[in-house]
Amino acid sequence: MANTTAELDTLLMQRSLTDRELQAAAEQASDFRILPDATVIKIGGQSVMDRGRAAVYPLVDQIVEARSKHKLLIGTGAGTRARHLYSIASELNLPAGVLSQLGDSVADQNASMLAQLLAKYGITAVSDAGMAAVPLSLAEVNAVVFSGMPPYSLWMRPAADGVIPPYRTDAGCFLVAEQFGCKAMLYVKDEDGLFTANPKTSKDATFIPKITVDEMKARGLHDSILEFPVLDLLKTARHVREVQVINGLVPGNLTRALNGEHVGTIITAN
Repeated sequence: MANTTAELDTLLMQRSLTDRELQAAAEQASDFRILPDATVIKIGGQSVMDRGRAAVYPLVDQIVEARSKHKLLIGTGAGTRARHLYSIASELNLPAGVLSQLGDSVADQNASMLAQLLAKYGITAVSDAGMAAVPLSLAEVNAVVFSGMPPYSLWMRPAADGVIPPYRTDAGCFLVAEQFGCKAMLYVKDEDGLFTANPKTSKDATFIPKITVDEMKARGLHDSILEFPVLDLLKTARHVREVQVINGLVPGNLTRALNGEHVGTIITAN
């Protein structure tokens, strides 16, 4: 290990950071898993939060109960209000970085509302630099709420087409799970998982219980249940090598998924 460290140090001083030999040497170092016992839950904005009390309250009850056995990082989506903002900002010809800030403001509002519902249990919301307080919140109350939008703001990488930010709340929550080295990533939506077509509009849509990233892309399903960049992030991840998409409107589904049950669609890196 000492020789590897010395070699890497030498390469860092002499080579470009994109040098192949340097990259290979850096790959030898394993990532430290910061929160290996935690699970990240992404609560959908349009699919859950926008539905109000009927959808949110049962999930709040499950979160409160689950924290006795699980450490939970709960990210929120943006939903319909962000889509409305994206529409107006796009018409005004504003860039992706500005739209990213607008989307973040809505996801943050949803995080604040969810945190208020959980406040009496000591569960609070954190944002941006406050993410450093996540371990303390988990140690004290086993749960914390955060805005799912990654804080790229003006530094958002534009999509190949259009100005809609490609890295939104699905990607933001996944990045939290991967960078903290969490044990699982759950997406709480309003569908049972992935289907061969949109189940809301196609009667012939067939449920897919498990699929790989490559299979999704080959079948043209890469943008049907999660943001497209999430699949590429999953493919290159070191720690979170699969995610599960579940229907949060089905009573008890979140509890079952946290307990390790397969209740939705599992998407694997390979």
